[in-house]
Amino acid sequence: MKAIKFVLFILLSISLSCKEEHPIGTATDQTSISTFYLIRHAEKDRSNPNDNDPELNQKGLGRAMHWAEILIDVELDAIYSTDYNRTSMTAAPTSVKKNIDVQYYDPSTIDITQFKADNVDKKVLIVGHSNTTPEFVNKLIGEEKYSSIDDGENGTLFIVQVVNNIPTVNKLIFNCNCPD
Repeated sequence: MKAIKFVLFILLSISLSCKEEHPIGTATDQTSISTFYLIRHAEKDRSNPNDNDPELNQKGLGRAMHWAEILIDVELDAIYSTDYNRTSMTAAPTSVKKNIDVQYYDPSTIDITQFKADNVDKKVLIVGHSNTTPEFVNKLIGEEKYSSIDDGENGTLFIVQVVNNIPTVNKLIFNCNCPD
């Protein structure tokens, strides 16, 4: 089942990244395509309820590796994460595999217009939280479509593609057979 989901993900990514061809001699504007992959951090250590910045637990570490495998064939240009242990640890395996430094952002102060302009024609991974990830998606698509992710859900992947300033979004859920 995991292999089928992976194949579907790859096929979806390929089909979303195809450009429309125009006959020779027709006037067309340059097509810009930006693709944003947004995930919530993996499972965090909940052993200390007073810890506002916990690291990932064992299952979370496994899921972070799982995300790196899911995204292995995506040619990422940038990786963004909030500046928390759990988000940066989730981004780390993908960062290492892709040899891309993680850039930190503050979801409460992000200028979405500037963010989109800075990432035109790029493929970008964004790691956030149960509330900030859907909020970021909503900002990218320009509508209030998604609410907070359930606290027990760490396998949601949003793929937002902006083609010539027209956004589309897909939401996928990946189960993880990660060790507890």
